[in-house]
Amino acid sequence: MSRKVVTFGEIMLRLSTPGFTRFVQAQNFDVTYGGGEANVAVALSNYGLESYFVSKLPKHEIGQSAVNHLRRFGVHTDYIARAGERVGIYFLETGASQRASKVVYDRSNSAVTDVNLDDFNWDEIFDGAEWFHWTGITPALGKKAQEVLKKALEVAKQKGVKVSCDLNFRKKLWTTSEAQSVMKPLMEYVDVCIANEEDAEKSLGEKAGETDVEKAEIDEEGYFKLAKHLKEKYNLEAVAITLRESFSASRNGWSAMLLDDKDCSEPYRSKKYDIQIVDRVGGGDSFASGLIFGLLNYNDTKKGLEFAVGASCLKQTIPGDFNLVSVDEVEKLIGGDGSGRVER
Repeated sequence: MSRKVVTFGEIMLRLSTPGFTRFVQAQNFDVTYGGGEANVAVALSNYGLESYFVSKLPKHEIGQSAVNHLRRFGVHTDYIARAGERVGIYFLETGASQRASKVVYDRSNSAVTDVNLDDFNWDEIFDGAEWFHWTGITPALGKKAQEVLKKALEVAKQKGVKVSCDLNFRKKLWTTSEAQSVMKPLMEYVDVCIANEEDAEKSLGEKAGETDVEKAEIDEEGYFKLAKHLKEKYNLEAVAITLRESFSASRNGWSAMLLDDKDCSEPYRSKKYDIQIVDRVGGGDSFASGLIFGLLNYNDTKKGLEFAVGASCLKQTIPGDFNLVSVDEVEKLIGGDGSGRVER
């Protein structure tokens, strides 16, 4: 029997310039859909789990297109509320070499910002579920989303569902003070916390040493101390931090660390991959989904982390938000059977 996982958040229409063209050059856009929790739901479905995405979308054709896109990859859409006027949009210009990628949002007043408590029956949604995943993007969508998310977390805890949170700070959605006032109380419901180089500082006010991503300099010991501090402060089962070294928009070093109550009782750093990037959007979500799968399916949590890092390495070679790789492909990579250079 498949293991049931649930995610809650926003799925958006993604309009990206073809190839590496700039916004001012574009005469058309490539169309797909994506968003933090939706990306996680798709990857987990692809790994064979019973994956449910919860959200709110309009009844019109664009809303239906988003639903169809999720169904295409096996995600259950039974609990998506259908109401509202618009689907959020984001525009993507893919960078190369020394030119960074750019994102422009057009998501104000999207359907999911108007969610209500009676839109969702969380007791039914979490029936038989083992895992619930959310990101810091969802509460940044407004008071209504915060209220619904808190209700979901309360029910998840009551039903013994494991909860993971990817902190995912978005400065275009809220300020650091707003984020911290909301995120800190919600952390009491979290079992597994996922962060990157800036999320813990922006969302929780906790700085990770002297890391400078742009200079490709990682303060590994600073991250180890941060993980121990977060784990103790919020009584977490596990803390995972992705470590990105940005040599250019086209080439990144990619690894992660894990601290948990099992095999990583001391901070454990994964293999490091040198990635020639095709599309880094969704890289963090592919790590989160890989970690969820790894922690659910492997007895060795170190292998669970290696699976997450390998999965997210492969995702960044695929256009679009979704990670469309198989478990076998990831396992071959982490076993050393990959064409990309691995630094151990």
